[in-house]
This record gives sequence, C-alpha cells and structure tokens, in this order.
Amino acid sequence: MPFLKIFVLIVLVIAPAACGDKEPTARSLFKMEFDGAKKGHDGTKPLNISIKARKGNIIDSVSYSIDGNSMELSKGAAQVALDVASLKLGRREITATIHSEGKQYTLNEAVVLLASEKPVLYTYKILESYPHDKVAYTQGLEFHNDTLYESTGKYKLSSLRKTDYQTGEVVKKVPLSDGYFGEGLTIMNNKIYQLTWQENTGLIYDLSSMESTGSFVYGESKEGWGLCNNGSQIFKSDGTERIWTLNPETLAEESYIELYTNTAKIPNVNELEWVEGKIYANIYQKDAIAIVNPENGAVEGVINLKGLKDKVTQHEELDVLNGIAYKGEPNILYVTGKNWDKLFKIQVVKSE
Repeated sequence: MPFLKIFVLIVLVIAPAACGDKEPTARSLFKMEFDGAKKGHDGTKPLNISIKARKGNIIDSVSYSIDGNSMELSKGAAQVALDVASLKLGRREITATIHSEGKQYTLNEAVVLLASEKPVLYTYKILESYPHDKVAYTQGLEFHNDTLYESTGKYKLSSLRKTDYQTGEVVKKVPLSDGYFGEGLTIMNNKIYQLTWQENTGLIYDLSSMESTGSFVYGESKEGWGLCNNGSQIFKSDGTERIWTLNPETLAEESYIELYTNTAKIPNVNELEWVEGKIYANIYQKDAIAIVNPENGAVEGVINLKGLKDKVTQHEELDVLNGIAYKGEPNILYVTGKNWDKLFKIQVVKSE
C-alpha cells in the first residue's frame, strides 16, 4: 500500500478517537438559570438561581459567588435565593462552582442589577438670573460660603476662577497650562481640587491663595469629568456611567458606583454636586440632572431642565448645560452652561 494511503488511513482512525477523548466543558454539561437573565434584575429582590444538568449528570453541590464574594451553597441542584440587596447596581459577575460525580466545574454568567423604582420626575422654576461670562466653557461649579468657584475648559483657555455670582465679576483667575483641558472641581478641607480631561492629572490648590500645592493622577478611570464631595469623601465622574470614590488623603480611586434606573444605565455622567446626601449629576448633552443614591448608584430622580438654554443669549459658541452649585437652600440650585451668559437660581419642583 502506498505511503500516502497508509498515512490517510492512520489519520482517519486516530481522529475520531481523539475527538471522543475530549474533556467536556462546564458549559456543555450544565447551564445556569436565574431571574432577569435578559432584561436585568431588581436589585432589592433576592436573585433566584439554579444549575441544570444538560446531560443528566448528578449535581452534588453548587457554591455561588458574585464578583468574587461568596454568596451561597446549595445541595444538589436545588434553587437558592441570593441576597443582592447590599450590592451596587450594574453588571455583576456570577460564578457557580459545581461539584458533580467527583469533578469540579466552573460556570460564569453576568446579571445586571437595576434600581427598584422609576426615577421621580422634577421640573424647575426660575427664581433669579445673574450675569455669567459667556467666554467661560463651564466644567465645574461650587460654592464655598457665598463665593462661587468655577473651572473652565478648552485647551489654552482653561482656568480656575473665584467669582461674585451676583454680579458675574471674576474676582481671581488662575490660568491652566496650555496642555491642560480643565474639567470639574470641588472644595474640601481648605483645598480646591480640579480635574483635567485626558491628561490623567488632577490639580490641587490652597483655597485662600488659589496657589498650586500639588497634583494627583487617576487610576482605572481614563478621563476626568466631574467632582464633588460629602465632607469626608471625594466623588469623580469619568464620562461613563461610573462615579468613583477617591481616598481623601491620597486621591486614589477606591471604588465606584454605576448609574442605573429601573430599566437601563445612564452614561456620559459629567458635572457633580453633593446635595443633602445625594449626588446630583449632569448628563452630558442632556438637559437633565440625575439624582443619585451614592451607596448603590440608583437614579432616584431626574430634573428636566429643557428650555433653560433658550433663555440665554444665542451665539455660535453656545454649548450645552453644565454646572451645578448648591448653597444650602432647600430645593434650590444654581445652574449654568458652557459659554452661557447667565447663571440661573432655580427651584426644583416635582412634576405633576
């Protein structure tokens, strides 16, 4: 028999045997079933979950974890209810470690935890309007006592400003280096913290002198967008659905929440303000402010600011709503936008 025919015959004999010896995968033997597999799951309710054998294998036990944190152990294939109420909203990774007939298998699936209720809708009433520098590409806005501090953006035009909000006068202005694009700011412990956009750098100033005292770098977040604080922690947005918690001493990113309603995530989170235990977040290119639970990321309310931009002088450089400041007055915010010539004092009113 010619050599080529012998070789082909050997290949044909060996190949099926090799295929038959292939170790089955966890996904070929088992499947994970749980609530909300397609549309997401109410994060306040237990997540009912079980493992089913596809080929009749006996399941001795299953241990579950979410994002690496041990959750529950089941005997056999019994359904268990995982308590997810203490978890943050967003995409969570479920791992099932399956013990079956003397072997161990691992399955991974993702579940999206959603807010339990629809956001409450709010509108606004204009109480006052004040002059605002229309050249200011507003990125961050925050009061310290009665003085308004502002961060402005664009390369070669970025600045840190101290202003008289009632007259619009810029009392002091600190230009940023031409290579920096200024973003959000916040004030805590007599320091001003200012972000830059894509330069991976945050700037630190002395509050009274506004002189530079240092800088910090970002971690996993790639960009700087908005900042706020609650007196002990600093919160940072990066243009995605995430808001990061920064260590107040080192400015290192320690954790994050992801913004979700009862149906979907909210991306493009921009300017931030801390208001009575909640984070108020401007959504970039939307005439809206999200009211966010800082513990889990649930969007509990939305303030519709549609029409506010129409009340400023219209010009070629006019851009979107951006800039939220709170002065301690209940249900009162001060808002403006990029290159707006007005700062508005508004009352937040529940929609009817």
